[in-house]
Amino acid sequence: MPTPPKKKPSGNKNRRDYNRVPLIRVNERIRAPKVRVVTARGEQLGVLQTRDALAKAKEIGLDLVEVAPNADPPVCRIIDYGKFKYLQAKLQKTNKAKTVRMKEVKLRIGTDVNDYNVKMSRAEQFLDQGHKCRFQLRFRGRENAHHDLGLEVMVKVCEDLKGIAAVDQAPKLSGNTVNMALTPLPEAQRVRKFMKYQEADFDTESEEYDATDDASDEVDEVEAVIEIS
Repeated sequence: MPTPPKKKPSGNKNRRDYNRVPLIRVNERIRAPKVRVVTARGEQLGVLQTRDALAKAKEIGLDLVEVAPNADPPVCRIIDYGKFKYLQAKLQKTNKAKTVRMKEVKLRIGTDVNDYNVKMSRAEQFLDQGHKCRFQLRFRGRENAHHDLGLEVMVKVCEDLKGIAAVDQAPKLSGNTVNMALTPLPEAQRVRKFMKYQEADFDTESEEYDATDDASDEVDEVEAVIEIS
């Protein structure tokens, strides 16, 4: 009995594998002409021509890794890519057992610049540890006539922390208080803006900074949703 002819492979699988785009672009695979460069420690080097950023990475024996391709311009880190992949795989295992808590940062309309910067640095540390962060701004006395100023503060917080967090709960006005919650971006995409204000002895895991539920839920609650670009 003659042997039936072997079927030729369709080639679809190989074609799909060939056309598959890598999830993370590294070094010469980065297509953008300009990128925002961040060191492994989170320090920003600014926007550079991609060829210059790549040359800087190679000069110190590291890789240029695109971690936020959808940003304008894309964000790249100068890191050891092999070590980066290893740590990412290790973190995926350890993070399964990690407890994510809601931390809290309290603000005022009149918070001075230095105090604001320190509070933003603390928020970055909470978020960089994988915790969510709730921001609370309470109006006092005559401030209640200027709720719009409180909402402007929340918009500024979102803008300042957009490199490390996304909005989890939009600003909500309840009585004399505005609350908003942010959730951390994936670790590889996080860029810290307030690192120079970091306090050396600040304990991000302290329960002192855990958010507590307020018992005062006013009947005349008004929800204000703000679009964050």
